[in-house]
This record gives sequence, structure tokens and C-alpha cells, in this order.
Amino acid sequence: MPIIAFLICFPFAAALFMAFLKKAGKVRKFVFLTCCTVIIAVMLFFVVTAFIRGGTTTYLPHTPGINALILAGEWVIVALVAYYSFRYKKYYAFLLSIAQTGLITWLELSGKTEIPGDHILTDNLTLIMCLIVGGIGGLICVYAIGYMKDYHEHHKEFKDRRNFFFSMLFVFLGAMFGLVFSSNLTWMYFFWEITSICSFLLIGYSQTPEAIHNSFRALWMNLLGGLGFALAITYSAAELHIIGLEELAASADGLAVIPVILLAFAALTKSAQMPFSGWLLGAMVAPTPTSALLHSATMVKAGVYLLIRLSPAMAGNVAGLMVTTVGGFTFLAASCLAIAQSDGKKVLAYSTVSNLGLIAACAGVGNHEAVWAGILLMMFHAVSKSMLFQSVGAVENSIGSRNIEDMHGLIVRLPRLAFIMIVGICGMFLAPFGMLVSKWAALRAFIDSKSILLVVFLIYGSATTLFYWGKWLGSLVAVHNGSKRQHEAAHSTEWVSLITHAAVMIVLLLTFPLASSYLIEPFLSVMFQDSIPDIIGRGNVIIMLMMLIAIAVLPVVLRILSVGEKNKIVNTYMAGINHGDDRTFTDSMGGEKSAYLANWYLEDYFGEKRLLKPSLIFSSAVIIVLIVLGIGGMV
Repeated sequence: MPIIAFLICFPFAAALFMAFLKKAGKVRKFVFLTCCTVIIAVMLFFVVTAFIRGGTTTYLPHTPGINALILAGEWVIVALVAYYSFRYKKYYAFLLSIAQTGLITWLELSGKTEIPGDHILTDNLTLIMCLIVGGIGGLICVYAIGYMKDYHEHHKEFKDRRNFFFSMLFVFLGAMFGLVFSSNLTWMYFFWEITSICSFLLIGYSQTPEAIHNSFRALWMNLLGGLGFALAITYSAAELHIIGLEELAASADGLAVIPVILLAFAALTKSAQMPFSGWLLGAMVAPTPTSALLHSATMVKAGVYLLIRLSPAMAGNVAGLMVTTVGGFTFLAASCLAIAQSDGKKVLAYSTVSNLGLIAACAGVGNHEAVWAGILLMMFHAVSKSMLFQSVGAVENSIGSRNIEDMHGLIVRLPRLAFIMIVGICGMFLAPFGMLVSKWAALRAFIDSKSILLVVFLIYGSATTLFYWGKWLGSLVAVHNGSKRQHEAAHSTEWVSLITHAAVMIVLLLTFPLASSYLIEPFLSVMFQDSIPDIIGRGNVIIMLMMLIAIAVLPVVLRILSVGEKNKIVNTYMAGINHGDDRTFTDSMGGEKSAYLANWYLEDYFGEKRLLKPSLIFSSAVIIVLIVLGIGGMV
């Protein structure tokens, strides 16, 4: 218990210290990196010791004093929202905030939350989330030191508020630790709201009109989900006398479906599922560390984490139907929309929304295979997407652009960054990386659930995923004779994070069968209260190992075969007479033409103007209809 308290409280203390540390330069860097190192080290110690101890452990029975302190903290959040709402005349945000906090306050003061039960829980899913939050989130913080220095050198028009930025990163980590350790719904709600306010402040960091607009969009969407969360707590405590998340997940019958529907709605907003994907796409205006945190380690993982916890309570009911339909459709629609994007961060943003949709759909199905696939998807996505966001940020600082069309030949121009990016992209869609294995398991689960719609969503969504990742990967390795090595503008702290991410991705690739056997499957046994069917057969593991060996051995063999041969430079074929500079050629009509490399983005078919609005309307209709039918049917 003391270690858990430290992991929750220390980041908040570090945030307070960073906020008042006015001295910049080496002192701030040393203090910040020391705090990051402490968080990662303590997290690893906790995970190792808890894993050795094994089992599910609960701590801290009902404590009125702490509950009163948390209630006071919720009103501090209301005051902060009120300040910014009135400052920028966005009054709807204040109304949403005070409505949900008023509900929780009434519930606490009425004594309806005085229900016996522990507030803190640790199990294997908690350990996985700790590794994601503390490990990946901590590395993103390390990356932020060097990146933010370059950010303000390139954007002198923005006020330098790095103390505030670093403080918010720590608050984010503390809130996420609090959220994943909480088994009491009111505690989880408190930390849930802290992540909402932190994302609002980080997205609006530059204080430009666009940043302010996007930050308020993130705020109201997440506050809307928070209102659903508050309604779920109120109904669960007042009518069902349940305040614990595990107890609610185990009570899938009768009126318990109502709070499950409301909590699922809150999770869909937090995980940026359509029609709430706009807040995550708008987060691109923020510095890259914010994008990496929101898209990989913290904000969005809170939503899918809650859905996975609720998975047994969603199997075969309206809540599960809502989550699987919206999640599966989001997976397909966001994948299609990603095809038409050339901005690297926007491709990553749509890819994140898409993958979160698949994780949500897996949680909504509510069987062993689907939840297994969802957890593995969450693990690989966290590492890969964090690495890709950071590498795109480093590339942008090096070449002044994050457009995929400007990344042609990056394997020659910026070889180390290109290698990191290639590892991240391969982790998202190539065999034998875990994302592909997880999709195979999800396909089996969807077939077993007899949902033709989910199978269609998965098959066509995976096909479009292959399209946009293949284009990007092809750009990185498309080399022409004029490509020359350039300076890689990445600081030592950025390289520490990037290289560690790449190493973790490769280790995860090698060890995910062990993670399945010793972490995921024991958790599923407890969650579903029965034995786990064979998800990864021995034959499949052997096939994946053979593929991995082939990936490692093939380049070595090709290198051995090419020993002694001189490199031969051949001019590119350009459908005409190459002028010898690999830049111009003579066409069939005798005219001079300039050659260029470009991907095909199919904007007329998959552009935002064509697909985005219909997708938002469809997903909105599904949520509204199913919530009304679900709650109306129970009432």
C-alpha cells in the first residue's frame, strides 16, 4: 500500500515542485529527469514485487476523511473550469462541470456512498496499466525535455511556459496511476476528471485561437462523458447499493445494465470513439509530447481500460451492442479517413482512433478471446504509437515538416530516426508483431460471437490499415540518387526515449506469449471465473518464431551474398529519357518533365469532406438509439 500511495502522490508533489521551480536550464532538467527516473524505478519495483506475490489484492476500506478530501478536490476542478469558461466565454463547459460535480456532492452528503468495500485494487491488468502509464508515460516525459527546448527555438512566437507544461505531465501520470488503482467508482471518477482537465490545459498550451478552440472541444466532450460517469455512480449507489467497479461488472443482470451503459458511454468519449473523435484529432496542435501522452499512454487508455473492466457485464446486452457497433464502425471509418491524410501526426491520430475502436469492440463482445485480443492490442498500441509520435516530432524538428511526402528517402537522410519509425510502423501491422496476432484473435472471437457486422468491420478495417501504413513505410525506404544524409536534430533525452521504445517493442514481440501465459490469461481466469481456452496454439507460436527468425536472418544473408560486389548506381526509370540528374526526363512528345515522388491519397473517396460527417451522424444515432432503448427498457 505505501508504494501505491507513493506512485499516486509523488507525481503530484513533483508537479507542484516543477511549477515553482523558476530557474531554467540544467537545474530544471536535472530535477525533472530525476523525478521521471524515480517514477519509472518505483513503478518497476512495484510491478515485479506484485507479480511475484501474485493474485488480486485489495487495500484501504471505506475512509470518510479521504472521501471528503477527494470531494473538495472535485470542487477545485469545478473552480478551474469556471475560471477558463468565463475567461473565454465558453459557459457550456462550466454547466457540464457543475452538473456532474453537484450530483456526486449530493450523493456523498446523503450518505449513499457509505457502502463497505475497499478503494484500492491490484491485479494483473493493473500491472499492465502501470507498465504503460509509468513506463511509456515516463519515457515520454524524458523525451519532452529535449523536444520542448527545440519547440521554443522554432516557435519563438509562443510564450515559454515549460514549467507549467512539465507540471501538467506529472499531474497526468499521477491521475492515471490513481485511476488504474481505484476500485471505488467515486475515486475513479475523481482521477478521471483530473485527466480531462489536464488534457484541456496541455492542448491549449500555445494559447493560439486554434489551440484554445481545440482544448475546449476536448473539455466539453470529456465533461459530457464525465456526466455519464456521475449518473452511473449515482444510480449504482442509490438504487443498487454498489459502489465498486468489480461488483458492478459482476452484476450484469437486471437494472445493473443501466449504470454499465452510462459508464460505457463515458468510456467511449474518453477513448475518442466516433462521434467524439474530434477532441483527439484536435490535440495535434499541442506539442508532440502531449500528442504522445494523449494518444498512447494516458487519456485514451483510461477509456478502453474501463471498457475491459466492464467486459463481463456487457456480453449479450444493449451496452455490449452499443460498444461493439460504435467501436467496430470507428475502426473501419477512421482507417478509411487515415488513407486520405498526408500529415504524419494526423495519420497517427486517425490510426489511434481506429485501433481504440477495435479494442473497444473486443471489450464489448465480452468473451475470453476478445478481451485477450483487446489487452494485447492495448499493450502493442501503447508502445508503437508513442514511439511513432515521438519520431515524427524529431523528424519535424530535423527537416521542418511532418508531411509524409517530405519523408521520401528518410532511410538515407535520417537513418536512425527512420529505423525507429520503421520499427514502430512494423509493430502496427506486420507479422509477427502482436497487433496482427491480436487482430487474428479478435477475428476468431467475432466469428464465435456470430456477429457478421463485426467481422466485416474487422476485415475491411484491417485492409485499409495495410494501405496507409504501406504507403508511409514505402516513403521511408524510397531512395533516389540525390538523397543525402542530414543532421538529426534530436537531443540525448529524446534518443533515450526513442531507443528504449524500440527495444521494448522488440522485447514485447519476443515475449508476448509469456505475457499472455503469466499476465493476461490468469487475469481472464479471475474475470470470467472459469478456465481459459487455448488462444495461441503451439503451432502458431512456432510459425511466428520462424517468421521472426526470417526477418532477422534475411538481411544478414543478403549482406553476405553481396560481399565483394561494388555498388552500382542506376538512374531511375521515368517513362522517358532520364537526363542523368534523376530529377528531369524527356517525355514521348519531346518535352522536358520534372519527376517527383508522391503517394496516392484517394481524397475523393476517403477524404474528410466525404466520410467524416456521415460517420459522425451514424455513430451518434447508434449511441442515442441504444442508450434510449437500453435505459428505457430497464425503467
